[in-house]
Amino acid sequence: MALFLLRGRVFRCRSDIKRVTTATQQNCSSVASGKQRVNGVDLYYEQTGRGKHAVLLLPGALGCTRTDFGPQLKSLNKERYTVVGWDPRGYGRSRPPDRDFPSDFFERDAKDAVDLMKALGFVKFSLLGWSDGGITAMIAAAKNPDVISKMVVWGANAFVSQQDLELYNAVRDVSKWSAKMRKPMEEVYGAEVFAKTWEAWGDGIAQFAKKPDGSICLELLPLIRCPTLVIHGEKDPMVPSFHPQHLLKHIKGSRLHLMPEGRHNIHLRYADEFNKLVEDFLEHTSEIH
Repeated sequence: MALFLLRGRVFRCRSDIKRVTTATQQNCSSVASGKQRVNGVDLYYEQTGRGKHAVLLLPGALGCTRTDFGPQLKSLNKERYTVVGWDPRGYGRSRPPDRDFPSDFFERDAKDAVDLMKALGFVKFSLLGWSDGGITAMIAAAKNPDVISKMVVWGANAFVSQQDLELYNAVRDVSKWSAKMRKPMEEVYGAEVFAKTWEAWGDGIAQFAKKPDGSICLELLPLIRCPTLVIHGEKDPMVPSFHPQHLLKHIKGSRLHLMPEGRHNIHLRYADEFNKLVEDFLEHTSEIH
């Protein structure tokens, strides 16, 4: 849940995956952007770097490339990595359509993410997923073990507990947020659409609490085969510490790194430390066999 009041080559052409715009250079930032037709939707993406190791950035709830991953697009090693950020369907610049939250919205996002990377020509790649994007990443890794090289997740959870529901309900009404905290989302969506979509997200995430054990993707965790780094800010007010501990226990060979002063947005607040941690993991961790 990307809560901003708390402030992550073989070309194919099919009828449901086709390039719809040519990537363009934005100023001098060396970031190419464009839209790609994937599963019936035009998905916005940004791409930078020319390294052999491809990395996909997966944003949090209502988040998009530019709101969620500025320091990673700017500073991850461009000689070593090709970094792709995307706006999931209904978020950011991947509109239309309007965002909805059916019971399988995380699975839908996971399929879109993998199919986008394949459409862009990447045969194998790693995932960096923040909050909701971390959930999407775990589902993608579990369902595509031969495609995902490595994975880093933070601020993510595999189930919804009663404590989680209370936390979500506490931030449901965006009119109670400060203007400063609302501003990034209102700049993307407008005040009315943001408030409406945020409430819809609250309903969407709450539906998992009605499932056995509150499962979002509990049954998929044992299927994850790629090396996985779980990062957790110990002062994260939205993700209780039992969530990263659960991931550590149930994802084979995973490791957990704790950031004592970190809150929910560790990759933004402590960008240099976070980026170095990620690069070290991506560069030096051996694959699990």
